[in-house]
Amino acid sequence: MFCARFALFEVKVELELELDLGPGWAGGLEEMHEQMSGYKRMRREHQAHLVKLEEKCKVDMEAHKTALDKEYDTLLHNFTRELDRLETKHQQDVERRAKQTSAAEKKLHKEITQKQEGDRKAYDLNRKKEYKANKERWKRELSMDDSTPKRQRDLTLQSQKDTLKQHEAQEEQRMLQAQKQYIDLEMRKFKRKRMIMQHEHEDQQLRDELSKKEQQLQQAHAMLLKHHEKTQELEYRQQKSVHQLREEQINKQHDTELHNQKDYMDRIKKELVRKHALELRQQPKSLKQKELLIRKQFRETCKTQTKQYKRYKAQVLQTTPKEQQKEVIKQLKEEKHRKLTLLGEQYEQSIADMFQSQSYKLDESQVIECQRTHEQLEYELEMLTAYQNKNKKQAQEQRDRERRELENRVSVRRGLLENKMDAELQQFNQERAERLRMKHEKHTKELEAFDNESISLGFSTLSLIEVSREAYPDEEGSLSGSMISLAHSNSSTSFPAGSL
Repeated sequence: MFCARFALFEVKVELELELDLGPGWAGGLEEMHEQMSGYKRMRREHQAHLVKLEEKCKVDMEAHKTALDKEYDTLLHNFTRELDRLETKHQQDVERRAKQTSAAEKKLHKEITQKQEGDRKAYDLNRKKEYKANKERWKRELSMDDSTPKRQRDLTLQSQKDTLKQHEAQEEQRMLQAQKQYIDLEMRKFKRKRMIMQHEHEDQQLRDELSKKEQQLQQAHAMLLKHHEKTQELEYRQQKSVHQLREEQINKQHDTELHNQKDYMDRIKKELVRKHALELRQQPKSLKQKELLIRKQFRETCKTQTKQYKRYKAQVLQTTPKEQQKEVIKQLKEEKHRKLTLLGEQYEQSIADMFQSQSYKLDESQVIECQRTHEQLEYELEMLTAYQNKNKKQAQEQRDRERRELENRVSVRRGLLENKMDAELQQFNQERAERLRMKHEKHTKELEAFDNESISLGFSTLSLIEVSREAYPDEEGSLSGSMISLAHSNSSTSFPAGSL
């Protein structure tokens, strides 16, 4: 831009040198130097404004990124706190359920034990009644047999008593063993059921945790997309402001250049008109001086011819008789007058030709100079306009190129962000599937280990998975409404009716 204005400045200087505008040329040259200084000053001001705007945009972008990073860090911190609270809640639930299970297990064992003790007491009472009834029946039967000696009857009665006691002791031992097997089996069933319930609860906790993490991941991705949109809007807005400032500066510079060029053209035209007017005013004085010069030459020529005439007259009179001298003098005077008259006419014609030629040359040169000056000024204006159009076109191409580059950067950044989010989501799905698999394997192994331990203790797997006849405490460990009964237990059917 500066080189083009300098070239145009040189053209203007050459034009003014050719026009030879006189004293006004120095003022015009000073004015052009002032315009060049103004262009430089305007360029520095525009550059300073542009640098200031770009620095402001940079500061705004840094503040924008800092705010977005802070918001994202706050979100991640909140995620961590939420997961910590969820983990604490899960741990508290595990501890609470462990306490409830332990309390329910103790309560179940206690109530089954109490019920079995009641069954044993009822059995002992019934056994005593039956023993007493049998004893009285045996006595009556033996007393009716008079043929048997009394001692023999006593021995028979004692033998029957001993046999009954021995049978009762065996039945009591069998009942105690059956009760122990029953309570062990029920407690084993209870533990297995609670283990399965604990596994289900752990699965639910894991699903809750994974669901919370998935929700957090979606929220984080949504915030990243939102931040991308905000950053994109800010970049477009900043680029638009920079482009607008550049365009305004170019338009202002071009308007100033056109205004200065038109002022320069008007000044050149006025100076040319002033120069031609001055030439027209100075023309009579110049012609008068040339006329006086011609007339002076005419007078000197007349003096020279007069001197020559006198010498010629003296020579002629010396050779002419005296009576003819008067006639010869007369002829010589007439010849002298004729020649001087002819010479005067020639000089007058020369003066007239000089006036006519000078006036024609002056008019023709002024017209040519006006035409040439007009063409030169129009050429300068066209050159300036063409350069400004070229500059505008280049500036527009640069803005379009920068706009496309920004769009490409935004598109690439969006693609990278989407790829990153897809990778994070895929990694999360893999980790979720792996954790669920590991949790399932852990529960399977724990249940298998429990069943193997039960088998080693003498319990079959089928007996453990059978529906219990006991009413287990609920999840909260409450035994309200629980009716633990051994009416159908092995201990209650250990002595069929009439077995004694």
